[in-house]
Amino acid sequence: MAEIHTLIGATGQDAARSAASKKLVKAASAILSDEANDIGISYSGFALTALPHRRLPDADPWERRGHRVHLLVEPGRLPVRGGFKLYGVPYGSRARMILLYLQTRAIQTDCREVELGRSMNEWLERMGVSVGGQTYKDIRDQSARLSACRLTFGWEDEHGRLGFEKDQIVSGGVQFLSSTEQPGLWSDTVKLSELFFKELKSHSVPLAETALRQISSCSTAIDVYIWLAYRLHSLDKPRTITWSALAEQFGAGYSRLRDFRKRFIETLQFACAVYPDACVQIRDEGLVLHPSRPPIRKVIGQGR
Repeated sequence: MAEIHTLIGATGQDAARSAASKKLVKAASAILSDEANDIGISYSGFALTALPHRRLPDADPWERRGHRVHLLVEPGRLPVRGGFKLYGVPYGSRARMILLYLQTRAIQTDCREVELGRSMNEWLERMGVSVGGQTYKDIRDQSARLSACRLTFGWEDEHGRLGFEKDQIVSGGVQFLSSTEQPGLWSDTVKLSELFFKELKSHSVPLAETALRQISSCSTAIDVYIWLAYRLHSLDKPRTITWSALAEQFGAGYSRLRDFRKRFIETLQFACAVYPDACVQIRDEGLVLHPSRPPIRKVIGQGR
């Protein structure tokens, strides 16, 4: 699925647009012209299963299965003036981008405590996510949901034995909220839980920031990109993933496999456009994944 990159290299962007959508060409061109090679980080657990794409009723938990992995996300409560408020499960592209920021910044600084104020605003802006107006309120809401929720990762090993880990992403924090509620005038700090931070350091997946910038508004593309970044470089031979297995992991909200397949292929093309080295073939029975170089090979340092 690297045809778009070959086409751009051979004919240029203008000619490529006649054979592919402008969105795909723009994303692929940004990757090919990227010289910064900046890095983002995700926990490998989110490569095998993910958050919901749409809002659930605030009291409802979220369950999703991946390859030998089962994720349960439960809503939680945070203190507000006068008591505690229930926050529903985090969802959508903004929750994913905030979570990516938390993970990236924690690894960069080798510190569990992460700022959610100006530093996050600047990173989100760089990733193409505006932090003004309604978006600002949405980001605050998703940040609170991520801080309040509890995750349980269950897994099954090759011998059929079951295991699980249950923890929060965030174990605590301090909120300094401006009375005017203006972006840039507030500074929240959160502390990742000790277990989540430990697992993140042990099982991190390097991502290309330029790729995240191009797909930042599409939660499904973010999920597929992280999945490919995790799976492809760890393979030692081609592996076929059936459509039914793909639907189990990515097909929430689809009742018919053919509808999921059509939409997934479109998302896959977008994810592969920002991952030029991804070697993936579409077959009648599913996808064939081939061993591929990781999306970024730069070793992350401390600080920026």
